[in-house]
Amino acid sequence: MGSPSGIVITRVMHCILFLASGCLRSAAAQGSIPALYVLGDSQADAGTNNYLPTLLRADIPHNGVDYPGRKPTGRFSNGKNFADFLAGHLQLASPPPYLSIRVTSSRRSKYLKGVNFASGGAGVSSRTNKGQCVSFDYQIDRQYSEVYASLVQQLGQKNASAHLGRSIFAVAIGGNDILNYVRPSLVDLLTSYPPQTPEEFIASLALSLKGQLQRMYDFGMRKLFVVGAAPLGCCPGLRVRAPAKECDARANDFAARYNVAVASILDGMSARHPDFRYSLFDAATALLQYIRKAQTNGYDVADAACCGLGKKNAMFSCTPASSLCKNRTSHIFWDFVHPTETTAQKLTALAFDGSHPFVIPRNVRQLAM
Repeated sequence: MGSPSGIVITRVMHCILFLASGCLRSAAAQGSIPALYVLGDSQADAGTNNYLPTLLRADIPHNGVDYPGRKPTGRFSNGKNFADFLAGHLQLASPPPYLSIRVTSSRRSKYLKGVNFASGGAGVSSRTNKGQCVSFDYQIDRQYSEVYASLVQQLGQKNASAHLGRSIFAVAIGGNDILNYVRPSLVDLLTSYPPQTPEEFIASLALSLKGQLQRMYDFGMRKLFVVGAAPLGCCPGLRVRAPAKECDARANDFAARYNVAVASILDGMSARHPDFRYSLFDAATALLQYIRKAQTNGYDVADAACCGLGKKNAMFSCTPASSLCKNRTSHIFWDFVHPTETTAQKLTALAFDGSHPFVIPRNVRQLAM
């Protein structure tokens, strides 16, 4: 049995270690992450498309029915989306859409706190939903580059680089490319010549994405969180068109292939740039566990949309004329392709504190350290 002084010292050391652990876990809350910059598609769109002459918009009811104020915001959700929840985990305000602040006199100070560039309909390819959204290339090369230049002018190169280097960049992109390839519109068929084989399609996406992420790195990005493609074949919009109303295996296969390609790109970037760190969330694996074991995960409905029209509420997007489910928390999907607020919240929490196989090589909390 140890001496009283030894026991006291041991207990003090345990307290110090406990407190140190707590400090590490709350590092993001203590200001180590100064800003969140979000790029991508409708998974993260916080109202960008409200400012565009597009059909791809969500600033109409019943969207936003559970958002504070119960009004549509432009989010493709009944409430908050993953970008909102990610900001909450980082104890940051959800960043505003770039188009909502670019003409304000205080835009430079707002740039310091984070910006959301995501646009519903965007894809890795600039041809995806061309003319209906802000393409991923444009988000990087015209919008984020303008923010980068503004921060350099405001802070100086060294301080701007330090600020961006500590910030988290979140990217959710690729799903629309896959959807358009699996279920091409007449316009896609007429403008996508020559047709690509599945292998060529994934390779072309990978090549484009590699260059896009490298440009983000060149503009100061050092901490990157990427949301991989969801199991798109299980989204109500594709599922309802399948012969047996089961998940579209072809679409899910493309999502899985795309995610493997993204993992390879990020691993290569990490090898080339020692100061680059990333977190990749496998949304396909995570969401499939909810779909396959819906009730175990707190859901009653896994194959139909909460808001929409037609079979499984999956034939059209959510509008004031749509059928609206009473209990949004019981549904995995809000509309024909987007998750409910509840699902987005669960997925973001898993990405933030989860582990392999859902998030690699580190979770977002660890990325934020």
